[in-house]
Amino acid sequence: MATILDGKAHADRMLESVRLGVEDRRARGLRAPGLAVVLVGDDPASQVYVRNKSAACAKVGITSIEHRLAAETPQAELDALIDQLNADPDVDGILVQLPLPKGLDSKEALHRISPAKDVDGFHPMNQGLLLEGLPGLRPCTPTACMSLLAHHGVNLKGLRAVVLGRSEIVGKPMALMLLEQHATVTIAHSRTKDLPAVCREADLLVAAVGRPGLVEGSWIKPGAVVVDVGINRIEDPALGERLFAAEPKKLETLKTKGAVLCGDVRFGEAMQVASAVTPVPGGVGPLTIAGLLTNALMAANNHGA
Repeated sequence: MATILDGKAHADRMLESVRLGVEDRRARGLRAPGLAVVLVGDDPASQVYVRNKSAACAKVGITSIEHRLAAETPQAELDALIDQLNADPDVDGILVQLPLPKGLDSKEALHRISPAKDVDGFHPMNQGLLLEGLPGLRPCTPTACMSLLAHHGVNLKGLRAVVLGRSEIVGKPMALMLLEQHATVTIAHSRTKDLPAVCREADLLVAAVGRPGLVEGSWIKPGAVVVDVGINRIEDPALGERLFAAEPKKLETLKTKGAVLCGDVRFGEAMQVASAVTPVPGGVGPLTIAGLLTNALMAANNHGA
């Protein structure tokens, strides 16, 4: 039976480190870091994320500044708000919550954020610093995943790693960070030939494709470490029967509550094969906000104000 990599516990450790960093700033006569979040429209998942982010900010002493815009907001108005936040000396970090409503260009918005305030780590300049292995604000989820692996003593040097997913948010930066730690990295995706065989080569498998239960237990190399970045909501009982055959508790939750969260990996099956697995929920999810607030503190310290 595999070890469960508890993302919630590690997120708490990361947040405690941020809280101490904020206290240190105040002891030196500096203000608390200011984090501005721009939420456009009423996407339910985004609403939950922003609410959780605000609660985490309050916990560690970071000032949370929310700007809520209607779904019909034109691009020019969103751009003007970002310009305003870029110029605000009390704002150290800016997060434009994705996805944006139809009609808005997310790339234009993200690229407009000052690289020094880009706490999501999505700006091309910060992505370029990561590519060159230089310090900068890095994408929150992969950075926090690397911190979790380090905490659990996973030695990445020479390890064969497979990253399943190629997004700019997780897949690509995760691959670069693993390379930085001397892992041998393969990026796999939906068009990879014989995907199960590629996954079975991995000593470390990172799944980040947003497809519920894609990775079966038979895809996992015995003894591998599995990091499941996917968060998917399942409401279909028939799909649940297929995905949760090895997780009777999750199947029961689906039947009684009508919905349940799962990752891209079939957790119950993975637990029988892998050496360590992140659960969903309670794995990578809490780490993302912890990584965001870590970046907000870093941005404030970089500003020196």
